Amino acid sequence: MATSPMIQYPRACGLDFGTSNSTVGWLCPDSPVLVPLEDGRATLPSAVFFNADEDSISFGRAAMADYLDGCEGRLMRALKSLLGTGLIDGHTEVNGRALGFRDLLASFIGELKTRAERATGRQFEHAVFGRPVHFVDDDPVADRKAQETLAAIAYQVGFREMSFQLEPIGAALHYERTLASEELVLIADIGGGTADFSIVRLSPERARAAERGEDLLGNAGIHIGGTDFDRALSLDCVMPMLGYRSRLRNGAVMPASVYFQLAAWHTINLAYGRQVWADLQHVYRGALARTELDRLCQLISRRDGHWLAMKVEQAKIALSAADQTQVALERLAPGLILELSRAAFSAATEGLVERVGGCVASLLVDAGVSRDRIDTLYFTGGASGVPQLRARIAAALPSARSIEGDLYGSIGAGLAVEAARRYG
Repeated sequence: MATSPMIQYPRACGLDFGTSNSTVGWLCPDSPVLVPLEDGRATLPSAVFFNADEDSISFGRAAMADYLDGCEGRLMRALKSLLGTGLIDGHTEVNGRALGFRDLLASFIGELKTRAERATGRQFEHAVFGRPVHFVDDDPVADRKAQETLAAIAYQVGFREMSFQLEPIGAALHYERTLASEELVLIADIGGGTADFSIVRLSPERARAAERGEDLLGNAGIHIGGTDFDRALSLDCVMPMLGYRSRLRNGAVMPASVYFQLAAWHTINLAYGRQVWADLQHVYRGALARTELDRLCQLISRRDGHWLAMKVEQAKIALSAADQTQVALERLAPGLILELSRAAFSAATEGLVERVGGCVASLLVDAGVSRDRIDTLYFTGGASGVPQLRARIAAALPSARSIEGDLYGSIGAGLAVEAARRYG
């Protein structure tokens, strides 16, 4: 009687810890590459909620649902943005206790590992982590420290051996598995925190090679991603409804620091500090835009900053598919609706788009590759769906066909390929 060959389960996983969403992949026969992490979905939003009422922690979509349901506590999102900043060595107060930001990241990455092991019935002690081309732009020391911090956290949560692969290369390895012939590909990986690009030769034959160094013609990256587009849209189009850029009676402009805090995911909680509230009460007496300042005071007193950030993010997504959208801001005032247009979104983000376009142009020059030699422009990462950004990059490569990969899963799937190659 013939026996079926024993299934060789992989020893390692690929882990894409993203600014907005995270995935885990493994290359197991007859199994999906991406592991289901929450309610059957492969993505786990990079969010943690500390519930004060129940003294519990929730992650991902459940964390955001608990926050929006009005549970008392603290929501933390865009956790990856802490890497490479001075904040990573600090702490914050959560439910009356000090919580180090390193421990915050460890709790989330440890949860990713636990969920992946539960879903696959395997213990993963080896992993390939994705990393952006630059955690920090133009600062090699800070960039190296960010990678070392992430590695230390990986070992802290139980990985025995780990290594890194650039996120756009992970996407390239995933795309390569679909090819029938050789292509010169520019990978455009634009996620929540960074825009990363790689020029790579890909083919079925090259995929079998153990060493791929000669196939990589160049990398470039810039610290601009989806959260920066959220921030620009928020400051230009939403924060004026809270008094941003308004005037005081003495002619001065309303101090902007609180608006900048509320417009970035990883600094929202700073807007709830006692000093911020005291400063706001001081300038309120001399404010001309009292209605708008009343909304700001209400937002801060109710700790609705993440709610507003979610509204802005939803508007960005809507304007990537339509020319107009409405934003219901009922928590600021009953029946308050803000009309937003793609034209206003494009104007708010014009500077960001041009900086990303300049990064692509510099990559082509540095790699010595003329723009008409690129066969394929491969988009991945959630922010690559922003139409004005995609159009700007595509215009720089007139001979390339544009392909949209799995915007949220290509990197994790490609890291799984690399994990199988490195660790078996």
